[in-house]
Amino acid sequence: MRRMLSLLLCLGMASTSLLADTASERLRESATVLQEVLAAPDKGIPEDLLRKAHCVVVVPGVKQGAFIVGAKYGRGFLVCRTAGGGWGAPGALRIEGGSFGFQIGGSETDVIMLVMDERSVKGILSSKFTLGGAADVAAGPVGRSSTAQTDATMNAKILSYSRSRGVFAGIALTGATLRQDLDQNAEMYGKPTTNADIVSGNPKPPTGAEGLLATLGKYPPTGK
Repeated sequence: MRRMLSLLLCLGMASTSLLADTASERLRESATVLQEVLAAPDKGIPEDLLRKAHCVVVVPGVKQGAFIVGAKYGRGFLVCRTAGGGWGAPGALRIEGGSFGFQIGGSETDVIMLVMDERSVKGILSSKFTLGGAADVAAGPVGRSSTAQTDATMNAKILSYSRSRGVFAGIALTGATLRQDLDQNAEMYGKPTTNADIVSGNPKPPTGAEGLLATLGKYPPTGK
């Protein structure tokens, strides 16, 4: 019972904080996170991997709280390539995960994921997707190029990164879940819209998405 109450307290505090933000504000925050990470090529995401990615997930400020029970919760966006190789309109999603253990403290972490194959894209577009379940997920390599990395990492279907307190590195997110955020999609597009509809229909991007799409637009697919 004590553990359950602690978990609800952690999630309640995170949800209250996150609901104070609008979708457009969070889109701009996501653009800032991605721009700052890509501005440091020697320590950031390898450019060749970004060019190969089918989709990119950016979740700014994932809240992590712990008192007996650890909880993680964040709201962010999924942006996928269109048939022509450009980047389409963003869909909203939530990342959720919990861990048990004797721990106390709290932090905020920016999370970025590269989705490297179509099957994982379809999984993320479903109502609930567990990282490391249907698709291999690995801590993404950091640096100017990925060519020196191991085959095991390069064969992963999803590569994940985090930035906390200014430190950027690959992170293992196995067990966390991704869900589409229908409330935030309705706020952005003015009507109930699923992420699958957004990716397939490629509607006009919502207010606030300009910076995020402009940053991704600098990385067309390999060979274009």
